[in-house]
Amino acid sequence: MKIALNLVFLTPGEIGGMETYARELIPRLAARDDLDLTCLVNRDCAEAGGGPWGDLCAMEIVPVRARNRLEWVRGEQQHVPRIADRLGADLIHSLASTAPLWSRAVRVTTVHDLNFKLAPDAHFGLRGLGMGLLVPAAVRRSRRVIVDAASTRDDLGTHLHTSPSKVDVVPLAADRNIAVTPTPAAELRKRLGLGERAVVLSVSAKRPHKNLARLLEAIAAIAQAQRPLLVLPGYATPHEQELRERARALGIESDVVFLGWIAAADLEGLYALAEVVVFCSLYEGFGLPVLEAMARGIPVVTSDRSSLPEVAGDAALLVDPEDPAAIRAGIERVLGDGALAQRLSEAGRLRAATFSWERTAELTAASYARAILRP
Repeated sequence: MKIALNLVFLTPGEIGGMETYARELIPRLAARDDLDLTCLVNRDCAEAGGGPWGDLCAMEIVPVRARNRLEWVRGEQQHVPRIADRLGADLIHSLASTAPLWSRAVRVTTVHDLNFKLAPDAHFGLRGLGMGLLVPAAVRRSRRVIVDAASTRDDLGTHLHTSPSKVDVVPLAADRNIAVTPTPAAELRKRLGLGERAVVLSVSAKRPHKNLARLLEAIAAIAQAQRPLLVLPGYATPHEQELRERARALGIESDVVFLGWIAAADLEGLYALAEVVVFCSLYEGFGLPVLEAMARGIPVVTSDRSSLPEVAGDAALLVDPEDPAAIRAGIERVLGDGALAQRLSEAGRLRAATFSWERTAELTAASYARAILRP
């Protein structure tokens, strides 16, 4: 089966979980004998190199730069179908929620979430408007839709009236074979100014639906003598300034470390020294940071809604993300109860081991087969 993978969206280092999805899924698909893959990438992605596109599978360059949203759309709607047709592709798989609205090839689209509907402040400006138009259209025009969690399948039914029979649930996974050596704790603490305090880690983009403002309130409510240091790596957005101002207003400016994207070795170092990972987003299509933390044996406090209970199972503390007192209580329970922290660490590793990228690839290939075989 000839597959054209639509990667026009991908600008390395700027897409977060969707880039992880592409980088982990493609090698597993490329290893299959029943699939012949070609990756359709934008100019920025091709110039950056360092991916399975053009290495493990063939690569075609779509002549646009995806940092410009209008070029992204033009590349996806005009160039991707034309290139797929020239390649004789049986199927176009679009990996980032939008897709060509016409093509001779069968279309399968992965819809990671319905942020445009359920967390509209997740996207800023023109992109938010575009997602509100393009995602529903992609769902209608695709023969199969892949989602990361059953909760997103349910959301599609509720908000876009998509039949569940059209949707395949294909969970993501966490990489359990870490390829980098973590930065030593002493070096990281000195360079980032962490001191010797307990570290609460929250890895996420600075976007309103990630609920970091309430996490700041939860940290501020912890008595100063016991207050941990909150470390926030993840790419910056216009919302970050609001968060910094909120930290100052709460009097915890010195208790919060804002970081942008950091080197992989530094991120692994932060995971290694963190006492707890907190991910209390208001809405997620999957919540990969929860699984990544559990795979590393770090206790997790996360939200009791959307896909997050589905990912965490009973291996994390689930709290109401709209209640800062509940978030604070979850953090204090982990920090103050060594037996609980150990139980969550062990349960998290076991839970994460039930997810694998090989399984993700297997279920994705099965979705392709259903799309092709449908009369």
